[in-house]
Amino acid sequence: MTTRRDFLKASGALVISFSIGDAFSQAAPARLPGSLNNNRMLNAWLRIDADGTVTIFTGKIELGQGIGTALAQIAADELDVELKRIRMVHGDTVLTPNEGQTAGSLSVENSGTAVRFACAEAREILLSAAAAKLGTQELKVTDGVVVGGGKEITYWALAGEIDLKKEASGGAKPKPPAEYKWVGKSIPRQDIPRKFTGGAAYVQDIRLPGMVFGRVVRPPSPGATLASLNEAAVKQMPGVVAVVRDGNFVAVAAEREEQAIKARAALAKSAVWKENATLPPAGDALYEHMVKLGVPAQTMLDKTGAAAAPAKTLEARYTRPFQAHGSLGPSCAVAQWDSGKLRVWTHSQGVYPLRGDLANAFGLEPAAVRCTHAEGAGCYGHNGADDVALDAALLARATSGRPVKLQWMRDDEFMWEPYGSAMVMKLGAALDAQGNIVEWAHEVWSHPHSTRPGQSKGTHTLAARHLAKPVGAAPVGDVPLPSGGADRNAVPGYDFPNVKVLKHFIVDSPLRTSALRTLGGYANVFAAESFMDELAAAAGADPVEFRLRHMKDPRARAVIEATAARAGWKAGPSPLRKLAPSENGWGFAYSRYKNLGCYCAVAAEVSVNRSTGQVRVVRAVSAVDVGQAVNPDGVINQIEGGFIQSASWTLKEAVGFDRTRVKTRSWADYPILRFDEVPQVDVVILNQPNQPSLGVGEGSQGPAAAAIANAIASVTGKRVRDLPFTPGRVKAALA
Repeated sequence: MTTRRDFLKASGALVISFSIGDAFSQAAPARLPGSLNNNRMLNAWLRIDADGTVTIFTGKIELGQGIGTALAQIAADELDVELKRIRMVHGDTVLTPNEGQTAGSLSVENSGTAVRFACAEAREILLSAAAAKLGTQELKVTDGVVVGGGKEITYWALAGEIDLKKEASGGAKPKPPAEYKWVGKSIPRQDIPRKFTGGAAYVQDIRLPGMVFGRVVRPPSPGATLASLNEAAVKQMPGVVAVVRDGNFVAVAAEREEQAIKARAALAKSAVWKENATLPPAGDALYEHMVKLGVPAQTMLDKTGAAAAPAKTLEARYTRPFQAHGSLGPSCAVAQWDSGKLRVWTHSQGVYPLRGDLANAFGLEPAAVRCTHAEGAGCYGHNGADDVALDAALLARATSGRPVKLQWMRDDEFMWEPYGSAMVMKLGAALDAQGNIVEWAHEVWSHPHSTRPGQSKGTHTLAARHLAKPVGAAPVGDVPLPSGGADRNAVPGYDFPNVKVLKHFIVDSPLRTSALRTLGGYANVFAAESFMDELAAAAGADPVEFRLRHMKDPRARAVIEATAARAGWKAGPSPLRKLAPSENGWGFAYSRYKNLGCYCAVAAEVSVNRSTGQVRVVRAVSAVDVGQAVNPDGVINQIEGGFIQSASWTLKEAVGFDRTRVKTRSWADYPILRFDEVPQVDVVILNQPNQPSLGVGEGSQGPAAAAIANAIASVTGKRVRDLPFTPGRVKAALA
């Protein structure tokens, strides 16, 4: 029987899995736990400082998900120090280990595991040194003070005598959960105070000596080329330091930010572009277009089990539009050249992969580029953070060594960031005479969900394709299963005897697409869990009972049952009942994110205004199993945030375009959920302190969308299968 670790290794997946039990039983495993496996030196992860602090280095970066606080809790427990002594350093290609992208809800699972084992081993080294000093093996540690034989010595006194510049063995035994002081507690997030008080929290807040401000002028459409530009007049404008024109890339730097904005406007006004109609049809025609491209299907799963005579068959098609990240603050970066070397401050989710792309773009060795993470005002996926870093670096070459802070404008962000791909999901199933699912088919059409930096050759950064001598694009592929990209969560988590999953991976996308939070998981779970309700209705079954009868996994069953109990679920056939216009409806959905991460079920209560088609989410309940919950409040925060984000996607968000231009340029063109529309979200954590931590950040988005869809069907008796559920679309369905 193969282990999950061996399976993932054999499949070439990007997910690293491990067993804590295996790690305990081996003195020196060949494969180290979590991210230690690729960053094996202990001093890559921590430093004991003589000033009474401990510095923890992580390649994962803080996006607002609270991992800095969670990792600090893990370190404090394993080292037996107070939490206030922990200093966190995130994402710096000179200082921190290379952990690739902060993505896939893997930070606590992988980086947290590495920190736990590295700190456990460092503690053993410290205690060994203390034992030699104190002359006894009977030691006790309290906040870094080691006591034994009537004497004491501190970690800080030992800091200069121990050697952490050695490879981790992986054999140090972390503490059992019963001895945790910090893990399992809802510690306030360390990054919140300066954000709440307006402190210097973001890359937009960086100020460097001699810094100038930059703006970029983008083409008006994806297929446009620059015919002419009046650079000379703009160079004479007040404060202008440099104007860069390289092919279709145009940028300006000025002494003050408002001067750069005015210069950008003047450049844009003088530019003459030749445009071409390169975009697909919009609206419902988009989905027919994607299917008719004729991209061959890849079989992702073909499971054949016991045959049964189908008593009833169903088919349904579900769609998702192109969607934007909609970062509240436009993307920004600071870049500076010095003696042929490049320094960039960036809110990229992967400083090492970005370093590689910048090195490729400029023909440099990676060592000549340093990328340092600074938080941005929202991302959760591959937005414009990496693109703007190249923009800033290109402009900084023309400023004689002065640092450039280049920030996109709102129309840059909406028109040019990589979108979450439009998707088509066709589902089919057969029920036997008892109303059980005996056949299941899931077919998906999608563009790429990951064109992030990090390939060995080329780059996916935007400006690289606009240069007079474009830098070649890196190869595009899909994230392989079991994690999956376009097919993420297309493989059902239920126990069906016959299953077939097909994927049509459309490599060439007319609009840039890449990672939007959950990749294909959001749409695939929306489709699958909507279809589960449709099948429950065909079987005359209660939606919760119907799911439980097809589920064996006890942890999955537990979150389904806990959600139903907390919501006060009233069992009955689906649709539950036809309600009067003034009443609300409930919907239910479940998923295990990537079939590898956290278990999450959601029940959502909605109201539908039948005269306008307006849908309002009133309340949501979610039970989640994340294994060991390092910071319960952080878990709740992520499930709440994921539901709210998903509600916005599900009810409102879609990128608009015609055959030539993207029409979404401002918040007026791209409405999102407003504060007064945010529902009450009640989260139940089924904590498993003796189980490995599972990724939580993307666990609720898919179930949230399906629960909202199922609630609409419950209250109206009508099924809406095309995202988003705008008032016009819902009203049309009711008619």
